[in-house]
Amino acid sequence: MESNYYEVSMRKDNQLLVITHLCQLLTCFTGFGGLIVPLILWVTQKDKVEGMDAHGKAIINFQLSIIIYTIISIPLIILFGLGILLLIAIGLFAFILPIINGIKASNGELPSYPLSLNFVS
Repeated sequence: MESNYYEVSMRKDNQLLVITHLCQLLTCFTGFGGLIVPLILWVTQKDKVEGMDAHGKAIINFQLSIIIYTIISIPLIILFGLGILLLIAIGLFAFILPIINGIKASNGELPSYPLSLNFVS
């Protein structure tokens, strides 16, 4: 008896998860790509790699949050001058957290991006 469906086996690929997290650093070095490259990796691999869906959603939410926080901090520079401190904090978060979560991904742990807004669930 034949079945009309096929079973999709997901592979465990911690290296691709690490690469997906570290691709966010493209923004620090090139000025763009920190959202686009992980988005492409997530969309193409979420059904093939175990854990990619959770990691990809966390990355996309974090990158969109970084963009929103940056947009909010620009007027604060003119109004209060505190926007510069906020931009420095955003830059540190955007550089350090992908590295930390890349290490977590290599160990098989789930990512955690604090202060990340939930756009994709």
